[in-house]
Amino acid sequence: MNIEIIQQKLEELKKNSVKKKFNQTLDFVATLKDLNLKIPEQNVDFYAVLHFPKPKKAKICAIVGTEMKQKAEESCDKVILDKDFEQYKKDPKIIKKLAAEYDYFIAQANLMPQIAQIFGKYLGPRSRMPNPKAGCIVTPKTDLRDLTSKLQMTVRLSAKGQMQVQAAIGTEDTDIKQAADNVYTLFDQLIHHLPKSEDNIRKVIVKYTMSEPIEVPLK
Repeated sequence: MNIEIIQQKLEELKKNSVKKKFNQTLDFVATLKDLNLKIPEQNVDFYAVLHFPKPKKAKICAIVGTEMKQKAEESCDKVILDKDFEQYKKDPKIIKKLAAEYDYFIAQANLMPQIAQIFGKYLGPRSRMPNPKAGCIVTPKTDLRDLTSKLQMTVRLSAKGQMQVQAAIGTEDTDIKQAADNVYTLFDQLIHHLPKSEDNIRKVIVKYTMSEPIEVPLK
């Protein structure tokens, strides 16, 4: 995939899109082929780190012990301490609300058995359980500032049983060069997670929330 051609396609998308009353999200969509997603080795589900910001600031919740309280409060939007687990166990509605409100959950590694027992039933179905693939299982030595900064640039590409992956990588106001870099970065990381690289991709499109899609040539 050629980054200059990506820029051209994004400029074409912007030119052809009717301006809305809100700042539309820019989506990267890749349609896959010749995969059996039921085979673990061919299942597509990974986290990719972009070079430029996503359209929306991610909200991050940390579930940690008291020894990590200060560090977590300095970096995260919300902190849940182990001493308060019983409160959440008694009122699952609070956990459901958390699952809807926060994008990433960071967890202290030694607390994971308790977290899985109390929070798993509600975070799991929304794909919000602390995920080691995203670096969200931490220890007191983990640099949470670095991790939360990285999560702000992180997107998840998951086929979820369908032959397609999609991620929001910017808005219609995002600088074209930055948006093109994000498209290229996602494509490059995607092909490295496919058994036959580019040969497992049918097509890639870019689109705004309410626009017609524009196809980006693979070669």
